[in-house]
Amino acid sequence: MTVPGLRERKKQRTRDALIRVALELFTDQGYERTTVDEIADAVDVSQRTFFRYFSSKEEVAFAVQHMVEERFVHALGQRPPDEAPLDAMRNAVLSAWDTIGEAIAEVVPVELHLRAYRMIESTPALLAVHLRRSTEMEETISRIIAAREGLDVDEDPRPRIAVAAFSGVMRVTGQMWGRGTDGSLEAIRALTEEYLDHLGPALVPHWRDRPGEGPGAAA
Repeated sequence: MTVPGLRERKKQRTRDALIRVALELFTDQGYERTTVDEIADAVDVSQRTFFRYFSSKEEVAFAVQHMVEERFVHALGQRPPDEAPLDAMRNAVLSAWDTIGEAIAEVVPVELHLRAYRMIESTPALLAVHLRRSTEMEETISRIIAAREGLDVDEDPRPRIAVAAFSGVMRVTGQMWGRGTDGSLEAIRALTEEYLDHLGPALVPHWRDRPGEGPGAAA
């Protein structure tokens, strides 16, 4: 593995500082009220330097989330080819969460990442971007799953259907984590595992207890 040189490490520190300061300003005073100049000034760099790293405020707002998504896509690509599609996605996201905590913490505190997630969910302009990004990510994953299964994603609907179900669970998990009191990465990993375990049972034809099988059934 190549060790980054001094110049590369300095650039990475500047990028990380811009992300951290931007998220702090966004969550403290609001995304719309924060300017690029404020972010750059807080890191003691020029506006021009900011735009060397990020094309816009929007890009820096989603920088950590983008890193998380990249980790998942990479993990999915490493899953054994004989795993079923939903198993591959489940195992990929759980293995990604096993390592992503350290990567996030190198850039921003986990608590700030949680606050930024809540900020995105409550900011209309960012929520629209978040939904668009989610749709694009679903298409990327669908094509990966289709390739794993040797299918044409535009001819066979199953990859997109499976990914839509999986993504729905992930959205609910993220929302419940954001609303909860435990903002740790261990908490979101546990929620992810629990909610994915409910995916299969949620798709059975009937949820109500069958006659004679409910809690109050006679012995």
